[in-house]
Amino acid sequence: MHTSTHTLLGQPARTAAAHVARKAPGLHLIGDLYGCDCDDSLMLDAAAIEAFCLQAVEQAGLTSVGSLFHSFGEGGGVTGMVVLAESHLSLHTWPEDDYVTLDVYVCSYSQDNSGKAEALFRQLKDAFNPAEPHLHRVVRA
Repeated sequence: MHTSTHTLLGQPARTAAAHVARKAPGLHLIGDLYGCDCDDSLMLDAAAIEAFCLQAVEQAGLTSVGSLFHSFGEGGGVTGMVVLAESHLSLHTWPEDDYVTLDVYVCSYSQDNSGKAEALFRQLKDAFNPAEPHLHRVVRA
């Protein structure tokens, strides 16, 4: 598994511990999922992906306020987003390349939602079953 640490203008990114201690505004989890080996419906069927994402959001304890998923036609991928009260989940599939991009961002103003974001991200990543996940964790402060 590939992970990265980000820097901005030569300054290292804050750690998760700093996030909790300072009650930073959010956690952004980003995944490039290569070699996905999952049910075809998770790559091709907008309605199936939307239903799965909404169920995963609920199971993670987050709140959906709306969603939109679009299929690019026969054999094409899907792009979709769930707007969360806490921020958002977005994903894009490329079935022809067995590739998915996944993005989960949560704000933590009134409570630390990091654990919920991680649970949601993990459930989605595991469902796509990537051979080579490239994961990025960005603490927003």
